[in-house]
Amino acid sequence: MKYREEKDSMGTVNVPADAYYGSQTQRAVDNFPISDLRFPAAFVHNLALVKQCAAQVNHTLGLLDSEFADAISRASREVMDGKHGNQFVVDIFQTGSGTSTNMNMNEVVASRANEILSGEKGGRSPVHPNDHVNLGQSSNDVIPTVIHLAALRLIHEHLIPSLESLKDALSVKAREFKDIRKLGRTHLQDAVPMFLGQEFSGYARQIELAVDRIGAVEPRLAELALGGTAVGSGLNTHPDFASKVIGLISDHSGLSFTEAGNHFEAQAAQDTAVETSGALKTLAVSLVKIANDIRWLASGPRSGIGEINIPSLQPGSSIMPGKVNPVIPEAVMQVAAQVMGNDATIMMGGQAGNFELNLMLPVIAYNLLQSIALLGSVCGVFAEKCIAGITANRETCAAYIEKSLALVTALVPEIGYDKAAAIAKKAYESGKTIREVAVEEKILSGDTINKLLNS
Repeated sequence: MKYREEKDSMGTVNVPADAYYGSQTQRAVDNFPISDLRFPAAFVHNLALVKQCAAQVNHTLGLLDSEFADAISRASREVMDGKHGNQFVVDIFQTGSGTSTNMNMNEVVASRANEILSGEKGGRSPVHPNDHVNLGQSSNDVIPTVIHLAALRLIHEHLIPSLESLKDALSVKAREFKDIRKLGRTHLQDAVPMFLGQEFSGYARQIELAVDRIGAVEPRLAELALGGTAVGSGLNTHPDFASKVIGLISDHSGLSFTEAGNHFEAQAAQDTAVETSGALKTLAVSLVKIANDIRWLASGPRSGIGEINIPSLQPGSSIMPGKVNPVIPEAVMQVAAQVMGNDATIMMGGQAGNFELNLMLPVIAYNLLQSIALLGSVCGVFAEKCIAGITANRETCAAYIEKSLALVTALVPEIGYDKAAAIAKKAYESGKTIREVAVEEKILSGDTINKLLNS
């Protein structure tokens, strides 16, 4: 491999000749050979958006030459468009402020800007990664800004649409199954009859409430830390810088972002990330309940509950021919487990707000964005490949009701609890149905018994 020399305040570093990044990025690569985890595209692209908007604002404030601002803006735009993705090489497990990733972006943008202006990549002239690309900023306010920015955009553009699709799919089934009477179950035991549509309406409401919970955190996610620089005091930034950059970010994203109400809170704590993760964890819990229910309701096909059928998507076994498994609900449950684990990591990260800076920003960012992305993807798959294709087995639902001992509950208002319990006991011991025993005992007229048991 060919190398070029890059200099910084600590000396000279050899960097791959074809790399856009520079010395500080290379030092981070050398210092943190810990995992293969890198910031996702959503984070990188939104970090580039901050750099683009900052360059444009610094020009309007008279702090950056138009030539430099245009080159920085163009380079940032390329990153936002998905170019140079292989240049963001710093491990997630790095300095807790995310400084190495901020400098990775500063160096890539500066290097590409220099290539635009001079024909040669790299170096710190004419465009300097700190003096020009990072002008008016600090890693300490930029990285928290991008956590909020990327999370809220990903929620709006990916997660919420998928949740709405899932809710709609469940609601369609609730209406489709509204007249299918089936057995309720509590404690995994037979309970009184209900309608299959009612069961699905409960699932739809869970997702509807998930949307509400996630929406409730949006005003706080919309607060951006930009403008606080090193510790929240705004040292070395123009007083109008943050508000103008955030205005451009809002214009670009179509979402309304605001400057943090208190910059010291915005940089020292990550409570909003913790809160957001909590709402995502709640959604994950809801998804486990729904996926598990559907898995059990469709169990069989010959020896399970079998009240519903789910789409057959792929062979389920390498040894048992003809076996088909509930693969989509299983994928949903695995995603939910990952999100719950991510929440534990984010909770631990949120506790690392030591004095004026949280020191687990990279791992908070990675896990929060992963949770949003995974949930958005799996909810869409759940809706399309499973829920939309569910059909009901009416005969099976009816047969379970007729055989159930819980059916006797409908007789309680007429004959009392004790007599009803005696009928249930006799039905259990004899293997007969509640209807058969009630008619034999002549406790009520046949018409009354049928009316009550069919209600």
